[in-house]
Amino acid sequence: MFSPKVSEKIAFACLTIAIAIVVAFVFTIIFYIISNGIGAISIDFLTQGPKNRMTEGGIFPAIVGTVFLIIGSMAVALPLGILAAIYLNEYAEEGRIVWIIQMAISNLAGTPSVVFGLFGLAMFVKYMGFGASILSASLTLALVVLPVIIRASEEAMATVPPGLREASLALGVTRWQTVRKIVLPIALPGMVTGAILSVGRVAGETAPILLTGAAYFLPRLPDSVSDQFMALPYHLFVLATSGTNIAATRPIQYGTALVLLMIVLGVNFVAVMIRRHYKNKMRGG
Repeated sequence: MFSPKVSEKIAFACLTIAIAIVVAFVFTIIFYIISNGIGAISIDFLTQGPKNRMTEGGIFPAIVGTVFLIIGSMAVALPLGILAAIYLNEYAEEGRIVWIIQMAISNLAGTPSVVFGLFGLAMFVKYMGFGASILSASLTLALVVLPVIIRASEEAMATVPPGLREASLALGVTRWQTVRKIVLPIALPGMVTGAILSVGRVAGETAPILLTGAAYFLPRLPDSVSDQFMALPYHLFVLATSGTNIAATRPIQYGTALVLLMIVLGVNFVAVMIRRHYKNKMRGG
């Protein structure tokens, strides 16, 4: 019906409109959170614990708890996810076992987070005896983001040209040295993308930590990984749905949401800088 040039212009216009709509929604949400939460931000809000049935005070214990969860879960999920991706992409031969592993990863990626929470409650809290703690919650969140890291790492390594591997092996270099010196440096920017997505999900999950260690009101810092903790997403959930005075805590709710958003954006910014650094390094080298 249309000429190729007209069809191309229509398709480009549709893509531009779609991108504009997505960007508009993102900026609307960010503006809404910032405009409603900026008034609650202060030094006391960021450095004190909650007071007076959580209607006053700050969110410092929740900030620390969220950071602990991010560090703990990524410390477990990143090595496991990258090693699993290396095996599947570089070593495993096509067959039934690999197909089963790939299906398991796909099923895990589509599993609701509350199911991970129930598994964490049964496995880490009860069976392994870790109790309601940072350790149990971190291990559970590591399982939540593990499929994302594996998939992103696999796709990043799959983009490395096979000729580079073949040239390296032809020179007598071992497969592991080829993976370590050739494949991983080239695939690193894509792998960082998986880490970015994982950090965002870890910071925002509520159901898994609700069942494995998050506390409703704990105005102190945890002493070890075996202690319970407060976390920003659960703190926000409690304030907005079942707090003692939801109307009075409205500014704290928006302030908590803004701090959580800033933490995620901050971590993402650092990861993007790391990704850009390695991209520039590869182009220059």
